[in-house]
Amino acid sequence: MKKEIICTVCPRGCHIMVEGAGDTVSSVEGYACKRGLEYASAEFAHPVRILTTTVKVTGAQESLLPVRSNNPIPKEKLFECMDVIRAIEVKAPVNCYDVIVADICGTGVNIVSTKTVEAE
Repeated sequence: MKKEIICTVCPRGCHIMVEGAGDTVSSVEGYACKRGLEYASAEFAHPVRILTTTVKVTGAQESLLPVRSNNPIPKEKLFECMDVIRAIEVKAPVNCYDVIVADICGTGVNIVSTKTVEAE
């Protein structure tokens, strides 16, 4: 399988062609630096993303609390994680970087608050 990956490591945005099968990369072309090579190989074999969303909050003027994953989550687990997050409701007060969901979906990644919300 051949896949074009646009590198996001630096502002250059190289269009990198990666060829391989499954988790095995057989060739990488079009990268301008070693970091681009590493990024494209990892993105091809096992893509990950930072998950950013909101959860419901009660006892505060705001109705939603912005949250994010503290580390990247495997791309194939994002929808499963969102199902868990969708069911969460937190009670104010909440501090920035408080853990809202620990080890979400067995990924070893925590979902943390990105805002301090005071109680009413």
